[in-house]
Amino acid sequence: MPPRRLDLSTRVSYLLERARRIDVGSVVERARETSQLHDKWMPAVVVDMLWQAGVRNVGFQDYVDYDFAILGRTERATYMTHPVSNQIAQKYAHPDDRHLFHDKIEFDRVFDRYLRREWMTVEPDNADGLRAFAERLGTIVTKVPVSQAGLGVHRYRAADIEDWTAFHRGLRERGELLVEEVIVQHADLAAVCPGTVNTTRVTAFFDGTETHVLAIAQKFGRGEVSDQMSFGGFYTMLDDRGHAVGPGYDSHGHVHEFHPDSGVRIADFQLPMIDEVLAFVDEVARVVPRVQYVGWDVVVSPDGPVLVEGNWAAGVYENKPSVTGIRTGHKARYRDAIGF
Repeated sequence: MPPRRLDLSTRVSYLLERARRIDVGSVVERARETSQLHDKWMPAVVVDMLWQAGVRNVGFQDYVDYDFAILGRTERATYMTHPVSNQIAQKYAHPDDRHLFHDKIEFDRVFDRYLRREWMTVEPDNADGLRAFAERLGTIVTKVPVSQAGLGVHRYRAADIEDWTAFHRGLRERGELLVEEVIVQHADLAAVCPGTVNTTRVTAFFDGTETHVLAIAQKFGRGEVSDQMSFGGFYTMLDDRGHAVGPGYDSHGHVHEFHPDSGVRIADFQLPMIDEVLAFVDEVARVVPRVQYVGWDVVVSPDGPVLVEGNWAAGVYENKPSVTGIRTGHKARYRDAIGF
């Protein structure tokens, strides 16, 4: 199969947009953080960050997160970066199908059989239906249909709601129009953080015949409704058999050898039902075949994997050398699967 070249015009447009929106103060702040962490001369770090961004397609936060300041050129070249990931997403997600992933209500409709939980939408006249749904389940999760990074996600206990008409009206005013049953997670996940549903991010590429798993990351929460970093969450990379490769970390400089709340050692974590998870991702990847590159968020329940959402702009999860001791990333897997 001939290599699939990433469109040059897409790359140029992306770089021009990044140049237009560059926040010099943010770059300097990231460089200062890197300089202090790795004992590097800050002006040299700034120049290196700009060079990597403009020539090597490395995001400024990628540079920080993946410890580029301590890596050699060959090692850096093994890392997938957000700019490259974004270019892949643009090329391999048909514009007519992207809304099926962008809008959470549309996503639930299309992938309903894989959610394995109940859900409903908040309509102008269904306050009584909402009450019956919530009281039967006890606790519900509401979502703004179009959002990212866990924003617009809330959790409510039916027992705490006194005025259902006002509650229903408030959901509509705030745009929390999707209501879902709370996922029950596997005991091995609950042992790490029982208060948050801890999702597994499986980044995959469907080539029309085969589903290629590119990277697996396990996210852990801190008892909030979401395990995203904006809620205090962090992640660790998993190997092909679902075992953690090291401690957890985030994009804010926090490293967690142990979960801060449960005390569980992150490097000991083993994702249960890994074979079922991989088979599940292969199945869901075929539902919308024109969106080929997706970051699938899956939760392992006591009965098997369930689908949380799919991200057509998949994002990147990678090794952090200063934490894991691993000085190579996953880019070769992306190249092998996609051929760019």
